[in-house]
Amino acid sequence: MKPKVHEYQKINFKVMSKNLVLSLFLLLNLVAFAQKPCEIDTNVTDSLGTYKLLKQSIIFERSFAGNSTDIFFSLYSNNGILGLETQILQRSSDFIKAYCFDANSRIYFQLNNGKIINLIYAGNETCGSLVHNEEKNNNIRIMTGSFVFSKENYEDLKVSPVTFMRVKYAAEIIDYPLKTELTSELDKKTYNPENYFIDYLKCIEN
Repeated sequence: MKPKVHEYQKINFKVMSKNLVLSLFLLLNLVAFAQKPCEIDTNVTDSLGTYKLLKQSIIFERSFAGNSTDIFFSLYSNNGILGLETQILQRSSDFIKAYCFDANSRIYFQLNNGKIINLIYAGNETCGSLVHNEEKNNNIRIMTGSFVFSKENYEDLKVSPVTFMRVKYAAEIIDYPLKTELTSELDKKTYNPENYFIDYLKCIEN
């Protein structure tokens, strides 16, 4: 005997419900697998407040004619103020010109959605430090600076990839195109510079 129409509809609805639950389960697991883990380098709470700093990620590498530039990012939260610690490492067998950060320094990010986000330098004037590597017979200049952004101007960074970075130094402006995927020559690991903020801003918001 064939089931009545309303009974068939009930059976079909149960099958659809099971398929929907299974689809949602697979989707949630896929999203969870795709999310980058929050790798915390420093997490301190004391009488002065709270400070959280993520481990460094390589954002940019350029090597040409014996000269190289590497840029590292570390997002941080300092008593609720969100910022970006930026370290620039230059290596060369020749003299390395100093690029300095001062009160007018900025980092500009061009997003895939067309918007531009800027971060303000929040430290003392610095030109970094220059050291000589006797073993490799080259010079190394290391410069670190902290840049901050407001709650209002980073929401787009959470959803739109960064395609281009411009750094305004004290006396120069230099552009750095960012890659979707970067396999570092330093540690042989693979990074996703364009999605850095999408992957890691969630790690310092709480």
